[in-house]
Amino acid sequence: MTTRPTGTPSLDRTQERPATPPPDRGSARAGGRRFAQVGRVAAGLVVPLIALAAWQAAAAAGVFTPAQLPAPSAVLAAVGELIQRGELWQHIAISGQRVLLGFAAGAVAGLLLGAAVGLYAPVRALLAPSVAALRAVPSLAWVPLLVLWLGIAEAPKIVLVAIGAFFPVYTTVASALSHVDPHLVEAGRAYGLRGVGLLTRIQLPYAAPSVLAGLRLGLAQGWLFLVAAELIASSMGLGFLLIDSQNTGRTDILLLSILLLALLGKAADALLGLLARTLSGPLAHDKD
Repeated sequence: MTTRPTGTPSLDRTQERPATPPPDRGSARAGGRRFAQVGRVAAGLVVPLIALAAWQAAAAAGVFTPAQLPAPSAVLAAVGELIQRGELWQHIAISGQRVLLGFAAGAVAGLLLGAAVGLYAPVRALLAPSVAALRAVPSLAWVPLLVLWLGIAEAPKIVLVAIGAFFPVYTTVASALSHVDPHLVEAGRAYGLRGVGLLTRIQLPYAAPSVLAGLRLGLAQGWLFLVAAELIASSMGLGFLLIDSQNTGRTDILLLSILLLALLGKAADALLGLLARTLSGPLAHDKD
């Protein structure tokens, strides 16, 4: 038996080697997601920037007269003019309020009726054909009837936006709930789930992606119906600004109105999409 001389360093390298911390995979994944998100945002800006450059080039080359196509700088000057007069934020606030109230009413009605049609075959046979026929009515066709029934105050404008939001929500909810896997429904019933419990634990989690997509479509449709709604004796709002600028020959304000409608619609859709992603976690947990 041999003994190690005193003072001789140990050959057991495993005791001397410092522990190497494991790679932080979570941070790497988060960084990858952020990079992908930045890439998507950058890709989404390509077409608007190209369109802006083409717009500036066409205006500078005189392809159209300034009355037909003012330069981007003229539209920017119109922004300053409306802000100086204190009108821009009023138009945006009034239109946003109308869309918000109309979308809320239309989405609730679409969710309720869509759930009834999607879950119950007798209700589907009774109501689905009539709702499908009403869906084909153009937005402007509702205006005279709503004025006759509700007058020219805020009510017909909000109702018209609600009609626009209703149909996409109703259609997607009814279709999604009617196509839930029947085996899952039977399994839920075997575990004693009925009515609201079956809806919230089985049917709604599996229909959630379509329902959330329907809400986003309904919001977009609400913005589309807004312009028709603000034809009803309006003195404020982006739809009014659009029509008034056409009548007064202010093409710069007309283009500004179109751009604001596009930007606000996109911003509202992005907020609803963020809410949908936030809610998708709990719904996916229920689905599992």
